[in-house]
Amino acid sequence: MESVGSDTEGQGSPEQPSVVLTPGSESRIDAWQQTGSFPYPELQVFPPPQTHEYSKNELRLIHHLSSISNDLLLRGTSHLTVWAHKMPKFLSIASSHPYVMHALLSFSANHLAWAHSATETRNLYLHHGSIALRGLHEAIGNFSRANADSVLAASLLLLWQATDWRSWSSLRAGIQSVLSAMQSWKHESLFVEYIAQEDLLTAAFRLRRRSSSVDPTKKGVILQNAAFAMQALRATLAGHELELHYINQLLAYIQQLQGLGPIQTPEQQFNHLYQLRKWLFWVPISLLRRPGGQGPAMLTLAHFYAVALTLEPLFPDLGSFFCSATALSPLEAIIAVTDGMQSEHTAEIASLMQFPRHAAYSYRNHAMQIQQAALQQQQPFLGVNPDTLNYASIGNLSPAFAPSTPHYSSTQPTSAPASYLEVPSHPSFTSGTQAWGLPSPSLSVQSPSSSSAQLYSTQEENIYGYIGGFVQPMAVWT
Repeated sequence: MESVGSDTEGQGSPEQPSVVLTPGSESRIDAWQQTGSFPYPELQVFPPPQTHEYSKNELRLIHHLSSISNDLLLRGTSHLTVWAHKMPKFLSIASSHPYVMHALLSFSANHLAWAHSATETRNLYLHHGSIALRGLHEAIGNFSRANADSVLAASLLLLWQATDWRSWSSLRAGIQSVLSAMQSWKHESLFVEYIAQEDLLTAAFRLRRRSSSVDPTKKGVILQNAAFAMQALRATLAGHELELHYINQLLAYIQQLQGLGPIQTPEQQFNHLYQLRKWLFWVPISLLRRPGGQGPAMLTLAHFYAVALTLEPLFPDLGSFFCSATALSPLEAIIAVTDGMQSEHTAEIASLMQFPRHAAYSYRNHAMQIQQAALQQQQPFLGVNPDTLNYASIGNLSPAFAPSTPHYSSTQPTSAPASYLEVPSHPSFTSGTQAWGLPSPSLSVQSPSSSSAQLYSTQEENIYGYIGGFVQPMAVWT
């Protein structure tokens, strides 16, 4: 696992600490510098980053994201995450557009900061993010068909990292303007599939009848159903400590929402949903890269994604763009995989997937119904005027990378300390606490022995975490 340390490189510059990787990663980077051959040809990054254009530290950050994407690609699980399968496209664009590369370097440092609770990599995240924002402003000033994909790529990477409502909403409005301007040539874009999804979900967002708050009864039902689903899954995760840890965190989050009063302003909605959104980006990487079975990890992730879909009505001013839209595709991929499972626990797996399956079906069905209504009314999906392409409300370069912590604006006591990095606490972690005062989720957890009564047994367990036969043609299991 990558970690943060210090060496001679970067000394004297507090914004440029060195990132220290494993010996194997360092060897691959050294070979990359010597041969000029990108170490992960399976990702099909073209053009690949040229090593002479970047510092050793920057190559380490590029390698970090590349290794994650390549690892999950080889496992057949990259499409079960929000972003790993998109990374080759981002890398290809970033190789030719420096401001996109800085956005990507910021994203890489952001993940390292979360994974290791490290102040040093947070500084790198802030440093590269600020440069990326400056470059994005300049590119927007010269927006054209030629740089549309790079503007969209940088905007998405920065949107994913925004930590406050003002910056996020400004970036989101800019992305809508980009997509509107690209409609006549969207088939040429590297993001054509993303644009098609946006067409569907933007129609749903614009035409849905919105309100500033959800009926308390409806809110109660939504949250109670989600809590029941977490409790049912939790009862089956004995022996899978990391999955159990995250499900407990998710359940505590849902219970916290149950105790909140009406959520009034868009900023409050942003703050309340921020932690779940952060989890959607980083928890899948933590679970899917671990050696061993993937079955419990998939069930856990399916419930994270399903919660994002079902909670959307509670946050009407954010709509699908903030959280739920990114969760739909990986959830549907997990559903496809679990549908192909054949084992002695098939019935139990199907039962546990009822909540995620219902969430995905209801969400997509509702979006398609609203899209059909939009077609009948002849209303455009992306009605933002391209002339508004300015991102002007960002103002200076700092808001999206501000150190302030999004938090619940409620007097209700919280079950866990607030953190800019949103690293959940865990009572079983006894070491690994770093500068943030919170444990690193990368710390290995020793699993206790499993009993024969549990759903997932460690006895004669196959590599997928389940006992019994599987439908082997499923690519995700190879």
